[in-house]
Amino acid sequence: HLLPFTVPMVIIAEASTLQEEWEKAAAEHGSSEVIKNIALSGFFFYIYNEFAFAFTAHVGAVTSSVLNTAKRVIIIVVSAIVFSEAMERNTILGSAIAICGVFAYSLASKKPAPKAKTS
Repeated sequence: HLLPFTVPMVIIAEASTLQEEWEKAAAEHGSSEVIKNIALSGFFFYIYNEFAFAFTAHVGAVTSSVLNTAKRVIIIVVSAIVFSEAMERNTILGSAIAICGVFAYSLASKKPAPKAKTS
């Protein structure tokens, strides 16, 4: 439902290079292939969001956010390994902080809730 708002913003922000980039992509892959990839990208992003909302409704916003952070760290680390790229110090430090945060959250979420005082 945001399409009427996002398309004009993209056109305004990218107007200076839109024609040139479209022509390069169409020359290399064909216009129909580019349009198909744009449509598929939008469709799969929509499906991803549907699953994300359903997952968040099932497990809660905090757990979903923590797991999303863990997912990003895993993607960074696995990508560095698969593509044989050295991770810079800040990347390693940020990944370690995120992993420690996820670990701390998992420990805290397993801790039983304090009992309510009775009078």
